[in-house]
Amino acid sequence: MVMATTTSTTADTSLASVTLEVADIEAARRFYGAFGVDAYIRLRASDARSTGFRGFTLALTVSGPATVDGFVGAAVDAGATVLKPAAKSLWGYSGVVQAPDGTIWKVATSAKKDTGPATREIDEVVLLIGVEDVKATKQFYVGQGGLTVAKSVGGKYAEFAPGQSSTVKLALYKRRALAKDLGVPADGTGSHRIVLGGSADAFTDLDGFVWEAAESLAPTPS
Repeated sequence: MVMATTTSTTADTSLASVTLEVADIEAARRFYGAFGVDAYIRLRASDARSTGFRGFTLALTVSGPATVDGFVGAAVDAGATVLKPAAKSLWGYSGVVQAPDGTIWKVATSAKKDTGPATREIDEVVLLIGVEDVKATKQFYVGQGGLTVAKSVGGKYAEFAPGQSSTVKLALYKRRALAKDLGVPADGTGSHRIVLGGSADAFTDLDGFVWEAAESLAPTPS
């Protein structure tokens, strides 16, 4: 039997910002504005080489299937590619799209039926990082990054407590399981094309994800 453990959620250190590295900032800004998630991310220009699965997804939790369809439709209209059409599953209703810059987004709800009209409201944004060893990476983040574990399910999943100002929650998942859930091959090389901002000193985790002090990451110019 797999036991879940929960610890205090009063973390001094947490994920403060998510910066996507893109080749064309103006195009990315237009896309994310149309998609409706621009308040949750920052953008930075980069031509770093990256092939295949970048090892993460940003997941939106919303109220119902119609809202999932609305976000997926807005993404596609703005230039995204559908990786998994929105459909019912054992856990609810979800769809997966890939932004023009290569970032994969999942939009999901636990509801299988709508109880109200579609909205453009997002209940939660989660950055899911695919790692080779969930337990080892969890321990690394606690020891090196100073994060607090909010939920842990064996070696399959770990979730960290958000800070008071956090807009994106951080969680760990097995890389191959995450790729399978997103409908893409697990192989990938080069840069992850994402930088995580935190209050701790800069570091790189066991799977090559880069953290920088949040104050060193300048916001996207308006």
